[in-house]
Amino acid sequence: MYQKLMHLLAVLVVTIFSIANAGAQIQENPVKWKSSIEKVRGDTLQVRFQATIEKGWHINSQFNKVVDGPLPTLFNIASSEQYTLVGSVIEPKPRERVEEAFNKQTLYYFEDEVVFLQKLIPKVKGLMTVKATVDYMACGDKMCLPPETEEIIIDYKVDHSMVDSRSAETNLLWIFLSGFLGGFLALLTPCVFSMIPLTVSYFTKNGGFKRAFVYAVSIIIIYVALGLSVTLTLGPDALNALASNGIVNFIFFLIFVVFAISFLGVFEITLPSSWLNKSDQMSDKGGLIGLFFMAFTLALVSFSCTGPIIGSLLVQAAVDGNVVGPAMGMFGFALALSIPFMLFAAFPSMLKKLPRSGSWLGKVKVTLGFLELALALKFLSTFDLVFQIGFLKRELFVAIWIVIFLLLGFYVLGKLKLDDDEHKSKVPISALIASIFIFSFVVYLIPGLLGAPLKLVSGFLPPSFYKEWKQEIVPPITSDPKNGAIAHRQGCPQNLNCFHDYEEGIAYAKTVSKPVLLDFTGWSCVNCRKMEDNVWSDSEVWKRLNDDYVLISLYVDDTSDLPESQRVVSKSTGKLIKTLGNKWSDFQTTKFHTNSQPYYVVVDTNGNQLTDAVAYEPNAKKYAAFLQAGIEKND
Repeated sequence: MYQKLMHLLAVLVVTIFSIANAGAQIQENPVKWKSSIEKVRGDTLQVRFQATIEKGWHINSQFNKVVDGPLPTLFNIASSEQYTLVGSVIEPKPRERVEEAFNKQTLYYFEDEVVFLQKLIPKVKGLMTVKATVDYMACGDKMCLPPETEEIIIDYKVDHSMVDSRSAETNLLWIFLSGFLGGFLALLTPCVFSMIPLTVSYFTKNGGFKRAFVYAVSIIIIYVALGLSVTLTLGPDALNALASNGIVNFIFFLIFVVFAISFLGVFEITLPSSWLNKSDQMSDKGGLIGLFFMAFTLALVSFSCTGPIIGSLLVQAAVDGNVVGPAMGMFGFALALSIPFMLFAAFPSMLKKLPRSGSWLGKVKVTLGFLELALALKFLSTFDLVFQIGFLKRELFVAIWIVIFLLLGFYVLGKLKLDDDEHKSKVPISALIASIFIFSFVVYLIPGLLGAPLKLVSGFLPPSFYKEWKQEIVPPITSDPKNGAIAHRQGCPQNLNCFHDYEEGIAYAKTVSKPVLLDFTGWSCVNCRKMEDNVWSDSEVWKRLNDDYVLISLYVDDTSDLPESQRVVSKSTGKLIKTLGNKWSDFQTTKFHTNSQPYYVVVDTNGNQLTDAVAYEPNAKKYAAFLQAGIEKND
């Protein structure tokens, strides 16, 4: 009897220890999570969710769908204004097995170690925070633990180049499309269009599509090399300075006027005949070298028509793009120019459908002349704005555009004849349709003489406040007499109150206890004008700027000379700060580590940054949210 009691007692002790040990094992989580953020490419990051799983345990796939069985692993990544998620969480190929206990359903799971990935694109510069939760269930061979939730918070410092690269990529896309459109327009000029049938006929008799393909590739190489030569000659620093240099913009204006006059038929821009003769001789050698120089001969022969288009494109690409901008523009131009030669060589029968050469080619050339003249005015306006001369205010700019496009409309209809024009009395349908669009654009421009915003062409026109006619005279708002800080409406977008001096603006902000919006802008900044005309005009954005902020607009290309006592050598660049624009540009670079415009920073009255800065943001709702975040941080 005694032995039986001792045996039962021993069994009881072992059972208790087993249960305690099992309980201890259950309490210890067999899954450990580690998360990090890493750079994938230029503007893309990826979050790594790494799970380390103890031997004998596993977690389930996101796509595990066992009915009444173990739960799948689920990720919930919080949305944020700081980043954009790209796709969903990616996982590697899971293991799989048939579970008898769950009616032979297939279980998808991971053992040992597994990494889940989520790509995202940052939208801000500086510190970015990603918050996420992972719901998962750890299972062994005999049992599953209760579901667990892992909370994850990861901070990552976004490199300035990552955010800037996106806008640069977008800009390059527009430069490519502009080049492609320019190449298409070049095809419709007399110099190029008339050469298509002759060149294609040569290829159909000598090698067909293969030789035409080499010919087309040679065209692309020639024009891309021309684009690269602009970058290599001027250098990236010079390209970045082109947009804000008043003298350079005036030179560009003169170049565009010369191009326009050439297209209007006053003279032709030609290259030395010796170049053409030498290239023509080289093209007779045959082989790849011969085909290359055939393409080079085309470039030289057609230069009187393509030269103004190429020149305009290179100027615009150099001003608006980055180091590869001119090459990207030339690639788009050459691609459009080369496609017909390949297409017609592959399908010669299509040549019969090609319209015959005639006076319409001359009309295309003259039309391009009017457009070049209109674009030239943009560079003259930048020259006027940078030096604040005041001879080309907004009303005069709009008036000149109205006259240019009226003349173009009359020309298209045949009511305005230039030298060598042979307009028929009957107006073609195509000309009638084109004139409708042109005159509609003229009607759209007319209200701009009276101060209408003209959002369709914002960025081309001078700022809305740079005008002759003042709609109202509003007295400045003045702080207490001790500091004498004054905010003027003159020179401020959308009739807002603003300062043009950082110290004065901060001093005034302290008296009214409002956050400050630093607006790093430029007279030559196209995207700055688009923001002011299209985003700041939004009722919600305007109200917050007017009621809740002290606006300080700092022009980084202001050419006003600084007094000798304020001229110092920049600690960041080592260059002498001579102008007001130099001062604000150096301030932006030193304090915020970027020199792009537009650039908006919310700071408190001590100059401390309150939120992540934003650059060009055409979405008014997002921009309003950015302003609201600054207000909340300041409270």
